[in-house]
Amino acid sequence: MDLTEFIKHFAEQFDDEPLTNFAPETRFRNIEEWDSLHAMMIMAMVNEKYKVKITPEELKNSQTVAEVFEVVKYKV
Repeated sequence: MDLTEFIKHFAEQFDDEPLTNFAPETRFRNIEEWDSLHAMMIMAMVNEKYKVKITPEELKNSQTVAEVFEVVKYKV
């Protein structure tokens, strides 16, 4: 699994945020566009692209894109 690729897939879930606004340390809940729909979109993207499921609780406990990546990486 590649962090750069994961960030790209993560960023694709947002319509109004350019990829350049995403980095490992990005606190995704601080993105103005973030809402519960985006949480579901992130979980669906992880399931589709990486063939693993992350729970709402695991996403809730993650603060940064890198933390979500680590959860996914552990499950892959």
